[in-house]
Amino acid sequence: MLYTIIDIETTGNGLKGNKITEISIFKFDGEQVVDEFTSLVNPQCPIPFFITGLTGIDDQTVAKAPIFEEIAPKVLELTEDCIFVAHAVNFDYGVIKEEFRQLGVDFVRKKLCTVRLSRKLIPGLRSYSLGKLCSAINIPITDRHRARGDAHATVLLFQQLLQKPDSEKVIATFLNARSQEATLPPNLDRAVINGLPNQPGVYYFYGKNQEIIYVGKAKNLKKRVLGHFYDKSEHEIRLCREIEHIEYTLSGSEIIALLMESAAIKKNWPKYNRAQKRRVKQYGIFSYEDRRGLIHLGYGPLSKTTSPLQVFNSVTDCRAFLTSVCNAYSLCPKYCQLLDSKIECSKNMVFECSGVCENKESVQDYNERAAQALLALRKKEETLFLKEKGRTPEEDAILYLKDGQYMGYGFVPKTATISTDADLEPFIELQTNTRETQLLVESYLQKSAVVI
Repeated sequence: MLYTIIDIETTGNGLKGNKITEISIFKFDGEQVVDEFTSLVNPQCPIPFFITGLTGIDDQTVAKAPIFEEIAPKVLELTEDCIFVAHAVNFDYGVIKEEFRQLGVDFVRKKLCTVRLSRKLIPGLRSYSLGKLCSAINIPITDRHRARGDAHATVLLFQQLLQKPDSEKVIATFLNARSQEATLPPNLDRAVINGLPNQPGVYYFYGKNQEIIYVGKAKNLKKRVLGHFYDKSEHEIRLCREIEHIEYTLSGSEIIALLMESAAIKKNWPKYNRAQKRRVKQYGIFSYEDRRGLIHLGYGPLSKTTSPLQVFNSVTDCRAFLTSVCNAYSLCPKYCQLLDSKIECSKNMVFECSGVCENKESVQDYNERAAQALLALRKKEETLFLKEKGRTPEEDAILYLKDGQYMGYGFVPKTATISTDADLEPFIELQTNTRETQLLVESYLQKSAVVI
């Protein structure tokens, strides 16, 4: 069996914009190196300063180097009928495959990852990065972060791995077409994947220092997590390179999983979650009486609003709501924070003010209509406990809404004695309502929901 052990240096500008600046290939027959190729590569784009700081390769270094198209035939020749071996193989393989794709060539090779092989054959190390791994097992590295130096160190590592007991069996398993080893994140223990259930819930990807780097929800946790590893988009490849551990929480139902996911994203702010990461400023509708005893309606930031009648996620939504109330009850737009006090209501074609702002109507008559509006708003206030499927057959999931707002969720044993709403409250885990959770709940309510 022949192997090509490969390392590349790149511009680091994202996978599809990640151009090779140096490549080194060692052809290895299982005992010794039988061929070698190393070359700088002109990426035909600027090399960022931080990459130069890491590798020492700058624009001047590669100015007279061949472009990838010129060395592509050599790369194809060396790697043909060989196993593509690299440390964190999916990165090197993915970048090279993309370079060939841009040339109209479909580059397909079997892959082996020396990170995953090392985790299997040399278990128990604190780190499996190339530098720390080589230091731990006494492999010398020269020219670190240069293609030939790192590729040669990987050759020495691979030689040691081949000498380990069961190495032949392990490699055969990894190369099996049905094996998922080539697609799994290099730093993730396979046992973690095997332990994932086929149930609804929320999963958490952890990177270095036990930091949550991504949160997701799923109807089937194992299937969804594996979907990340099969996805070859730039975002997913970068994410998978950093995953070192996975944890999960069962939800029982999709709606609870969605709400759990949203709360976890807001709490942990994971670097790879794109959606739901902006903090939305909320606004509340409120009422008050002025010195004349006249009832006003208005809106303001929720943080400065006590006992809001309604909550919205934008000033536009507040104004649209107040406009509908104002027109429905013939209220004055000036006293609903919809019109500047200097503008005469009688000359405004949008609203039908009865003249209280011009002393053409008494405060008492106006307040009667304003009070009817407030009563109608408060009639919409109610407490709901909605039942969903639990995490096990022995429990139910409960979604708690108050005054139309999402308040939290909980899990109630079916053996619990529930006679009133108060009996459910101890089981509820209160949550912060956000724009995302409110939209999730409103969408859920439009579908079937069982009210307890």
